[in-house]
Amino acid sequence: MTGKAKPKKHTAKEIQAKVDAALTNRGGGKAGLLDRIGVEKGGHAKWECPHCKITAPDVKSMQIHHDAKHPKIPFEEEKLVNKHASTTAPAESSKPRPGVRGSLKK
Repeated sequence: MTGKAKPKKHTAKEIQAKVDAALTNRGGGKAGLLDRIGVEKGGHAKWECPHCKITAPDVKSMQIHHDAKHPKIPFEEEKLVNKHASTTAPAESSKPRPGVRGSLKK
C-alpha cells in the first residue's frame, strides 16, 4: 500500500527535463568561463560596464545593470566597451562558437 499523494513512478516529462538539464550547456561554471568573458570564442558577454567592468549580452541588460548599480551616474551608451570589437579573431577559426541555449522562458 502506498502513501497518500506519492507518485509511484517518475513521469517521462520529468525524466526528460532532468536529462536536458544535465546535458545542455547553460554557460555556467568553470566550463562556461571563457564564454562569459568573451576572450577566445567570442562569448555572449558583448558589453562591458566602464565603471565596474561587469559584462552583459546586450545594451538593454547593461542599462538595467547601470540603473540598479550606478543610479547617480547618467547612462551613456557610447561609453560602453564593446568586447567583441576589441577581440581580434581570425575569419576562419577552427574552434567552435559558443552554443549556450539558455532558458526556455521568455
